[in-house]
Amino acid sequence: MAENTTAVKKKKSKRTVATGQMHVLATFNNTIITFTDTNGGALTQASAGGCGFRGSKKGTAYAAQVAAEKAGNAAKQTYGLSKVDVFVKGVGLGRDAALRSLVGLGIQVEGIKDVTGMPHGGVRPKKARRI
Repeated sequence: MAENTTAVKKKKSKRTVATGQMHVLATFNNTIITFTDTNGGALTQASAGGCGFRGSKKGTAYAAQVAAEKAGNAAKQTYGLSKVDVFVKGVGLGRDAALRSLVGLGIQVEGIKDVTGMPHGGVRPKKARRI
């Protein structure tokens, strides 16, 4: 007779991250929200496009708010995130809206830093006209 042996699965221990980072990439066309731990390892992410917005609606402040709420709820429920440092990158409408939605979720904002890239040296000049 064959013995019926089943492997005992260990329950994965739930990782708790009390403090982390929120990265907001706000472009004119979309807004991407990423919650990470203090080292920068991604926990959850959401984008305006992933929340069902299409076309020019992805770049709106409301779309950024919905994306921030979706990612924030997931980070809070799954990892117990309660405090974040916010890093904002880009020039889109979602910069402020994503921050304001955090207050409604009950996640405390420790600090806000703008990490938008700055050009140094500028673009290459046009070639000289030949007459």
